[in-house]
Amino acid sequence: MSQIVRPYGDTTGDGMVQLSFTLPISSIGDLAKVADGAAVQLANKMGMDPALVVHSKPMGEGFTFFVVYGRVNHLVDVSKVEVVERDYPLLTPKEANAAIKRALRRRLVVVGGCIGTDAHTVGIDAILNIKGFAGEKGLEYYREVKVVNLGAQVSVPQLVDRARQEKADAVLVSQVVTQRDAHLLNTREMSAAFRESYPAGKRPLLVVGGPRFDEAMAADLGVDRVFTRGTTPGDVASYLVHRLTTDRPDRKAS
Repeated sequence: MSQIVRPYGDTTGDGMVQLSFTLPISSIGDLAKVADGAAVQLANKMGMDPALVVHSKPMGEGFTFFVVYGRVNHLVDVSKVEVVERDYPLLTPKEANAAIKRALRRRLVVVGGCIGTDAHTVGIDAILNIKGFAGEKGLEYYREVKVVNLGAQVSVPQLVDRARQEKADAVLVSQVVTQRDAHLLNTREMSAAFRESYPAGKRPLLVVGGPRFDEAMAADLGVDRVFTRGTTPGDVASYLVHRLTTDRPDRKAS
């Protein structure tokens, strides 16, 4: 299970911040100084003092884009920052393949896709496709892993049915669309569907990923792991191998 840790550190403050925003005000001609003043006023109200407009540019009729630089005095207590610690070793593809072959004595089956109306497959493809991401090969490259990539806009019932059909060990879901917390609603719907469709303790590992997820929300969402931006195929492969060959003896070959 993922572990939430608190890193040690001193309380710090008095930092410099760069902020960009757009205001519904014109900055053309004589209005430029007025617009800059409005930007400084907003920055002051947000806690930046002093604030300096370092860039402004008209953005269509009646709008201006600003970049403001300034000092803030808000305190940050680093000791209260919560992060999810990686609680498994990182493996090379060769090590992962060897562990799967030794422990499962069969290929590890992964079913993945984007659920709901989400059509952004860049994330799931980066993890599953052989071309991979950040210089690492995707899970299709792993000899002992069978990958079933369902692509975009997969319904939850379709995902569950295919996972059962393939006897999946793990289900990977990518969610990029976040309007009205769609990624959270879709994930909870998915986890509930798998709980209803599998006997207790027998469902596949459920793993979700996307840039707007909070890693600490796995339990709340009903999934086993949440991955966020910067995750590589090696991260995911190492986690799956660890969980399925170490923590989930019920998933081993009988």
